[in-house]
Amino acid sequence: MTPQPIHPIYIPSKSRAAIATTPAVLRTLGVPFQIIVEDSQHDEYAAVHGEECLLVLPCRFQEEYDPCMVLAPEQSLGSGPARNFAWEDSLSRGATSHWVMDDNIRLFARLHHNQRIPVGDGLIFAAMEQFVSRYENIALAGPQYWMFALSREPLPPFALNTRLFSCILIRNDLSFRWRARYNEDLDLSLRALKHGWATVLFNAFLQWKETTQAMAGGNTEAFYAEEGTLKKSQMIVDLHPAECRVVRRFGRWHHHADMRQWRDRPLIRRSDAEIPDASVWAMRKESRKKSLPG
Repeated sequence: MTPQPIHPIYIPSKSRAAIATTPAVLRTLGVPFQIIVEDSQHDEYAAVHGEECLLVLPCRFQEEYDPCMVLAPEQSLGSGPARNFAWEDSLSRGATSHWVMDDNIRLFARLHHNQRIPVGDGLIFAAMEQFVSRYENIALAGPQYWMFALSREPLPPFALNTRLFSCILIRNDLSFRWRARYNEDLDLSLRALKHGWATVLFNAFLQWKETTQAMAGGNTEAFYAEEGTLKKSQMIVDLHPAECRVVRRFGRWHHHADMRQWRDRPLIRRSDAEIPDASVWAMRKESRKKSLPG
């Protein structure tokens, strides 16, 4: 039986009941999940996805959320409130970590000999969880973007102490929570590193998601379509001026974050962690070959 992820998976979603892709992908992989929606959109999502996988966002998470800027009452806070609700809900279930995923991921893959191979089950999530469980100081972990794993450029299995985005395994006992209207994933990554934690971005496992502003609904509908990307880039600079700056690339504004100061922070292995050596993996591989017919 294929190992499945043991930590709960949450997908914040807004105005994308019919077009959100992540739920369909996870269903195909046989991986359970919960979609977090606003009460006003519950029925619309239930009609498409069913009642059993929905969680309604309590109003207090919007009321208590810090957008790190002054907003008018009608302006969207972004997905941060739903992400904080996912965190609290996972704690109420006794989970030590949880996954939070954007709703516009189209596939997951593994990188093998520089070839991007789409996966057919939830083993990659279980593998990332197992890796993280061997170390004491990993706050955030998750897969690399498909577009950054080019076949002509060899990559190490993972990168340490960098930004996590779109599909994140989060340690539940961190002392801080999501904030900011924009770039909340980068803010969370930077605060984890500033608090002395490590992060792991797996190049061995990949996600393919829509680019910013490419899909209707969500933040595209809430503010990117009207505001573009300059405000969101400037916000992260205001929050982390020593590490971030605004740059102009590919015809629009972006942010650049410099995380080199944490590059050499090591992972701390748990004293009880069991890590099979190469000979054990080789024996397991040979055993699987012998068990195949023919």
